[in-house]
Formats: sequence, structure tokens, C-alpha cells
Amino acid sequence: MPNIELRLNKLDNYFVNESFKTLRTNLQFCGSEYKVINITSCDANEGKTTVSLMLSKALSDINKKVIYVDCDLRKSVVSSNYSNARSVKGLSEYLTGLGKKEEVICSTQYENFDIIVSGPHCPNPVDLMMGERFAELLNSLKEEYDYVIIDTPPLGLVIDSAVIAKYCDAAVMVISAGRVRYRQAKRTKVQLEKSGCKILGAVLNFSGKRGDSYYKKYYKKTYGKGYYTSYYEEVVS
Repeated sequence: MPNIELRLNKLDNYFVNESFKTLRTNLQFCGSEYKVINITSCDANEGKTTVSLMLSKALSDINKKVIYVDCDLRKSVVSSNYSNARSVKGLSEYLTGLGKKEEVICSTQYENFDIIVSGPHCPNPVDLMMGERFAELLNSLKEEYDYVIIDTPPLGLVIDSAVIAKYCDAAVMVISAGRVRYRQAKRTKVQLEKSGCKILGAVLNFSGKRGDSYYKKYYKKTYGKGYYTSYYEEVVS
């Protein structure tokens, strides 16, 4: 199994860790049947990838076997911003038959935390996600891991996340306070629901911004008692 090193040290502080411990606990309270989790957002740069990686690490910290799958085959930043994975094969290579499963699953420096990076960008990601190889991969990972965290492109921009959602047990939306409007979040939620995937709740991100109370109010209106976490803006690149 190839090994890569994740760069999460800049997020290693008390407030961030406590936020993700809360998110981890609330995810567990949703039930053990939710193993394959689709993480998406309305727009780009809402911190979705950071949330996905840190949630994966938080779950591995309590001895849950976790794999993070980067399904953003259009514009992933994991290999360049969060790891040294530039030379390993990724998901796009597996889905096109250019890589084997054992070649694309990578271990990290964190025990119980594996990762599949996106691989080279490709022109037809939706077609690849609708193929048999993708479904077979997720079914296989579900048998091997306690949690499969799927990082998908923003649903407010492209349809990929809704296509992927039909293979997932549940979904979580990452919403950036002070940036995404209520109607935009609601449209994304409705689109995700059309896939038949259960939405467990939302993560209100960048909640240290002005207008935080405004977004918390609409978060509660839209998602009720769905789980919530936040962390300070300055820890996100």
C-alpha cells in the first residue's frame, strides 16, 4: 500500500479539535448504519475538503477505520495543498482501468486513516461515477472500513455530488456563514434530496464572521436539529 503524508498540522489547535470532536460525536449518534458519508457544499472555497479530512482524522482518533475518498475529479486541491501525493495513482485512474484498487488506496501517518486521492483531472467525471467500477469500489470499501468519507464537488456548481449521493448512506452539507445565502443553500438541499440520499445535517463553517447569528437562524430553520460544528476562519487556507 502506498503511503502519503497529510499536512493537517496548521489545523491542530484546541478549538478546531473540539469542533470536530463534536461533529464526530453527532455523526455517531445518527446511527451505525450511516457508513458512507457524502460531504458537499453549495459553492467553492467553503472549507468542504478541510471538514472532510478533519472529520476523517477525528474518527480515526477513536480507533474507527476510516478512508477518505476524494471524488472531486474536476478541481481537487488535496494533492497540492494537503499532502505530498503528487506521484501516487488516484480515483480517476482506477475508474478508467489504469490503476488497481490496491494501488490507489494509500495509508497516511495517522493510524486507521487511509485515503484515495482524485488522480489526474478528467473531462467526463459524471460518466465515470455512474459506471460499475465506482459502485463496486464503494461497496468494497464499505465492507472494509467503519466509515467512508466522500469529498464531492460543490453541488451548487456541478451535478457530480447528486450522482455520487445515490451510492452513499447519507450526506452532510458544508455551508459558509456570511457567504452562502439561505435560498442558495435551500436549492442545494433540494437537489441533494432528489438523489434519495438522507441528509443528516449541515456544518456551518467560518462562523466567526459577522452575520453569524443570521446564518445560524436560517440553518436551524432549514435543518432543524441536524448536527452543527464550526471553527475559526483563520485556520482555513
